[in-house]
Amino acid sequence: MTLSAMSILRPAWRGAGFALAAAAAVFAAQPATAQNVIKIRFAHSLSSTEPAHLAAEFFAKNVAARTNNRVQIQVFPSEQLGSGKEVNEMIRQGANVMNITDPGYMSDFVPDIGVLNGPYLVKDPADYQKLLDSDWFKDIEKKLDASGFKLIMANGFFGQRHLIADKPVRTPADITGMTVRVPPNPMWIETFKAMGARPTTVQWSEIYSALQQNVVAAAEAPLGSLWGSKLHETRKVISMTGHFTAFTMWPINAKYFKSLPADVQQILVEEGAKGGAEMTRLTLQMNDEYVKKFKDHGVTFVEDVDLAAFQRATAPAYKAFPKWTPGLHDRVMSVIKR
Repeated sequence: MTLSAMSILRPAWRGAGFALAAAAAVFAAQPATAQNVIKIRFAHSLSSTEPAHLAAEFFAKNVAARTNNRVQIQVFPSEQLGSGKEVNEMIRQGANVMNITDPGYMSDFVPDIGVLNGPYLVKDPADYQKLLDSDWFKDIEKKLDASGFKLIMANGFFGQRHLIADKPVRTPADITGMTVRVPPNPMWIETFKAMGARPTTVQWSEIYSALQQNVVAAAEAPLGSLWGSKLHETRKVISMTGHFTAFTMWPINAKYFKSLPADVQQILVEEGAKGGAEMTRLTLQMNDEYVKKFKDHGVTFVEDVDLAAFQRATAPAYKAFPKWTPGLHDRVMSVIKR
């Protein structure tokens, strides 16, 4: 893999049911009418410099323009509204909130969607789009709707996830026993267990101090997130493992979405697709910029990673999910190979 070809968050469960219900009540709004201003909060855990945030702002601006400011979307970065898990739970309970999340977190509600976060599943956005266009994913969307979620966007390329540490990682043997920060969802945990590492969940907003204090030895994320959180100030080696090719999703509460005027629903979905395309464009465009920034700050990139060895090592992760529909991985792979 070349640098030009490559291209979050231990959301801690801080609130019990009562706190989440209270938060949902704060954010919830009455069903909007054509005369009312519709206000939607858009949360995420990332920095305001990353493509994901820029795409969210792009989306908010376009929706406001198309609705003559009738729909006002305010973006809250850096876990200002709570951790990713908490915000997803607010959405499920009916809050008029959106979130930048991913299939791993949505698998808390529809287990099968978690396969989309699997190691070395897809190589590029075109492979992923095949899955989004499939009958399989249409069925997933129906299950999400029944669980309380409407996906405004599902095609935002987040980038390949790589490893930042204090030493090169070229083979699974190099990561054996290493304490690696991972998000608190099963796919990440099982993947790094399969590699031989010691996956440790730490909230993304606390990852800098966790590395600084050696609570963990390494972290993994796309380049934009590694840079946005300034992790290069704590570790100076990025190994291009590309273990996940990551995509984001933007859910909103399904009942709240259906309560909106039909024209607003259409605009949100149309601009959501454009927002996902913009995120993909920015992620690809800014990749080389991130590489240069890292190098300018003394970071070494390890490109001669044995990807085949990592793929073999992580294959058992797909067998660690008893709640998945039998044959799920094979079905998904058959869609990709068409």
